[in-house]
Amino acid sequence: MSLYDRLAELPIRVESYELTGHDREYGEFTRGSTQIHLRGDSAEGIGEDVVYTVLDHIAHRDAGPIHDFSGAATLGEFCDLVGELDLFPGAPPEYEASRHYRRWAYESAALDLALRQSGVSLWQAVERDPRPLTFVCSTRLGGFDEDSRSTTEPIRKRLAKYPRLRFKLDPENDWDAELIAEIKELAGVDVLDLKGLYRGTPVDVQTDPELYRAVAEVFPDAYLEDPDLNEETRSVLEPYDDRITWDANLHSLADVKEHARKAINSKPSRFGSLEGLLSVYEYCEREGIAIYGGGQGEVEVGRGQIQYLASLFHPDTPNDVAPSGFNDPAVPNGLATSPMDPVPGETGFRWGVRDS
Repeated sequence: MSLYDRLAELPIRVESYELTGHDREYGEFTRGSTQIHLRGDSAEGIGEDVVYTVLDHIAHRDAGPIHDFSGAATLGEFCDLVGELDLFPGAPPEYEASRHYRRWAYESAALDLALRQSGVSLWQAVERDPRPLTFVCSTRLGGFDEDSRSTTEPIRKRLAKYPRLRFKLDPENDWDAELIAEIKELAGVDVLDLKGLYRGTPVDVQTDPELYRAVAEVFPDAYLEDPDLNEETRSVLEPYDDRITWDANLHSLADVKEHARKAINSKPSRFGSLEGLLSVYEYCEREGIAIYGGGQGEVEVGRGQIQYLASLFHPDTPNDVAPSGFNDPAVPNGLATSPMDPVPGETGFRWGVRDS
């Protein structure tokens, strides 16, 4: 019996739901966030919508709770229903991938609710013990402004408070040999996100074979995520083929089967459905493919949920699921350090939250 089939049988009762806004300002940009609160039988399940376009969040919240979920009697029926709905009924999203993100928000909220109504926690339902969670900090060394230059200041600020912190970094076109050497001297880097699959976004990076060569050589143990493979870069990266991983092009099990080498970055919200995510976990475990978790800039319950999943299914890899405070330019004191002790809720799909 698959993990999904086991969870799909959980009974669920949804009597109402509410949408709440939790957008957060990060100086140069606003990270939109909407929480879905599903309620029934005096219990509440919560999920987080991590769609990137703030206007899509506003439209969602302005429309309000327009869907009827009362007919779903099991978690599986709820997920099937969500998969049939248009979750952007007023207008299509700016990015097609946003449909996956919003579906995950509803399905993760339903998973939380169904588990709470049954009085069990996720780890009990899937019969996997949560384990101490290894994580890295993902941060940009340059701003989003074209005139902004990359510096090691973001690394230094974080290491000043958390000296054992390790990193996932996005090599950018202004990284020269001096900066790369400075990074190497300062920090442990486990993942280099080359952003080679992005077009027309604020994080685009122009494909540069020499940049690929430089970072691959200087950081010999780091995964090389999402390269733009063309005639020039293929020859450059050929000696490092077993370190190439994928993220942005993985939206289904079929995508994983097509692209995966020895490791993948798994973002739960990219897969959209609970069934799709769990099928990826099971496939990679069978095939010996390592998984490291990825975040989408979650600012509320969603962050803990991806930490929970990583703790159950891939706790020892360089998971890009650091507490959201590491994304704050102020770098707050008192953040959890890696490896993070497991903190699953007594029931439901929550991390670091005690039941009231």
